Amino acid sequence: MVIPTPTTREMKAAVLCRLNEPLEVFSGIEYSVPSRGQILVKLAYSGVCHSQLMEARGFRGPDAYLPHLLGHEGSGKVIEVGDGVTKVKKDDLVILGWIKGSGMDGGGGKYRCQCMSEPINAGGVTTFNEYAIVSENRVVPLPLGVPLDVAVLFGCALPTGAGIVTNDLQPCSGSTVAIFGLGGIGLSALMATMLFECSKVIAVDVSEDKLALARSFGATHTINAKASDPVSAIKNLTDGLGADYAVEASGHTKVIEQAFAAIRRGGGVCVFASHPEQGALISIDPYELICGKQIRGSWGGGANPDRDIPLFAKLYLEGKLPLEKLITKRYPLDAINDALDDLEQHRVARPLIEIDKSMDSTAFVKPAGAIGKEITSTF
Repeated sequence: MVIPTPTTREMKAAVLCRLNEPLEVFSGIEYSVPSRGQILVKLAYSGVCHSQLMEARGFRGPDAYLPHLLGHEGSGKVIEVGDGVTKVKKDDLVILGWIKGSGMDGGGGKYRCQCMSEPINAGGVTTFNEYAIVSENRVVPLPLGVPLDVAVLFGCALPTGAGIVTNDLQPCSGSTVAIFGLGGIGLSALMATMLFECSKVIAVDVSEDKLALARSFGATHTINAKASDPVSAIKNLTDGLGADYAVEASGHTKVIEQAFAAIRRGGGVCVFASHPEQGALISIDPYELICGKQIRGSWGGGANPDRDIPLFAKLYLEGKLPLEKLITKRYPLDAINDALDDLEQHRVARPLIEIDKSMDSTAFVKPAGAIGKEITSTF
């Protein structure tokens, strides 16, 4: 299947015009040709991350860039490349993500709409749109064999969540791990623990559906934080000591504090990737740090997309990362606000926005770059 270069550069996109109001979906948004270091991509699918929810609801504080596009994990096809781009070429299938990899940092695209007097802003990657001008360093060639819908998860959820485990923690054999928050990042982290010989993997959430999903991934114990205190429950499961490791992915300061409280003294490590609302602070007892507990944040799971995406793709194709289970509901682009609402109300693990399903044709899936080569796991 060949998608021609568009002759009229107009598209449909969801735009954040005002904070804490629904995104507005417009047709007829004009986009430019890619400049140096940029790539024009036709989107097949987009994910919806908690970060976009926080942005849209105004929890990131004042937004100087309104109106602007959103979305930072997606998949699609390269339509054009700008000067100097060597990482991908026209017709390559690609994964889009926010974590910077190799290539030029070409910045965001330029967009206009007749319905607005001001331009529509965009960062180095956006995915709530039919076409996107993205920076070269925000794309990775699609590994051979990975479906375009599943590929969305490789843009944020998987490298961040699984990366916390494979890059930041690398849990020792026989260790205990607690995962707080079972969205796309938390469940990706949980899946990654199965690559190690952990004695207990404890999943914590407020949704019974997500806890059931965690059990299907191999969690040895699950705790509904609405029904019982997760800190006490985890200590009861670990002979009163606490877990060796905790991963926090809920986005709430209270839960970060619980995750820290749930690890053991003398070497317990708590890592969080969530980004609570602006101005929110965590409170911990410094004596616990003296006693050997550790807490730190993780920027995108310490992932290097060019290194980690091919490795995670190999594990997925071997059946070790059952990523399809994360995609619990699909939406058209026109229903983007329903997806945000469902994510906010814990009704879905990772919403998937279907932008152009026609790209799913098996004839359309072909090797991109040199990703099809043999990859050796380092775990």
